[in-house]
Amino acid sequence: MRRYPSTISEAPRLHRGCVALALLEMEEHEPGESEDEVAPRAAEWDARYSEREGSMWSGRPNGRLVAEVADLTPGRALDVGSGEGADAVWLARRGWEVTAIDISDVAVGRARKAAELADVSVEWVCGDALQTPLPVHSFDLVSMQYPALPKSAGEAAVQTLLDTVHPGGLLLAVYHDLDDEHREHMKSRGIDPSDYFSADDLRGLLSDDFMVELHAIEPRVDPPPDTPHIADVVLRARRR
Repeated sequence: MRRYPSTISEAPRLHRGCVALALLEMEEHEPGESEDEVAPRAAEWDARYSEREGSMWSGRPNGRLVAEVADLTPGRALDVGSGEGADAVWLARRGWEVTAIDISDVAVGRARKAAELADVSVEWVCGDALQTPLPVHSFDLVSMQYPALPKSAGEAAVQTLLDTVHPGGLLLAVYHDLDDEHREHMKSRGIDPSDYFSADDLRGLLSDDFMVELHAIEPRVDPPPDTPHIADVVLRARRR
């Protein structure tokens, strides 16, 4: 029987400081994205983060994460699409054991520096969250703050990511509530929101052992200045 890494740190290391985790081989699976499809997305995000020398984001944790998680007992957390690390650092400061994954090597490099400045320990993973094997049923919190999960990866890849939630653990997925104007603006920039899994899509992929506690449009908590997005779609579900 093949043994897969029980923790991220058991996996082999790759170039550019990323943690490389071989794609999970299963006898039956839906085909996901190939390496040729993932690499351009990684390069695109690297380019976006490299447009400016300083940070692209505010450095503050997402307000909805703070509102939903502040009163929880710390455990193991997975931060999906961790960007420059503000959420992961905030969680670690509150006593969470955090694994944070992002496809951009530039973002992960900045996140590492942020964690060092905050004097907290975070397990940083440079990789695609839908292609990186993660330990099943291992996280008390799986946080997806404005995730960009491409449908081309396949539903099975998303379900595998959802399977990382521990029994009794919480999935918190937060999306921008996009109106038609925002959707058309994104399309004009070459990004079609329909190409990515939405909160509704994510809810449809939850297995029966998840209990949905909240799936609603909520006011955005503590938004950055001048943001066009004033509402979020919040999906909070607990594994039974």
